[in-house]
Amino acid sequence: MTETVINVNNHQQTNSAPPTGGPFSWIIINVDYFKRLPGIVKIVQFVLGIICMIFVSPARLGATTFFLFVVIMAFIATILWAAAYFLGIREALTLPINWILTELINTGIATILYLIASIIQIAAWSKTNYHGYHFSNITGGVLGLINFLAYAAGSYFLYLELRMGSTH
Repeated sequence: MTETVINVNNHQQTNSAPPTGGPFSWIIINVDYFKRLPGIVKIVQFVLGIICMIFVSPARLGATTFFLFVVIMAFIATILWAAAYFLGIREALTLPINWILTELINTGIATILYLIASIIQIAAWSKTNYHGYHFSNITGGVLGLINFLAYAAGSYFLYLELRMGSTH
């Protein structure tokens, strides 16, 4: 007599894609991170970075070149960290890396550079009367200061997470 056994799994995963068994089966879509405060801060950093680039491009002064350099480098790093959270890359890789400390150092450097670059941007454009570009470049510098606050908040949340002993 042949016996058939059926296992029923009642556990539903609402935030991850089903494993396909292909080469990318390790990817797990993690939307929940972006529903919490650190994820929302990362989205704010991303959006403010885009707006800063829009307001100050193209660079008309050397100060704006430095400002754009800082904004673009922080923007790229934010995209990479957001992708790491969104795709679950940190959990999938088994490298001996303290991810929280690495992200804290990255975000801390971006925070300091954002403050310096924003102050330089505002100071340089408040002394010049470059017709048609004065307001947008001052606005970009002020938005850079606001993004500095967003990066400072991100650094603070990472510090708290590192202090609690988390490495992932």
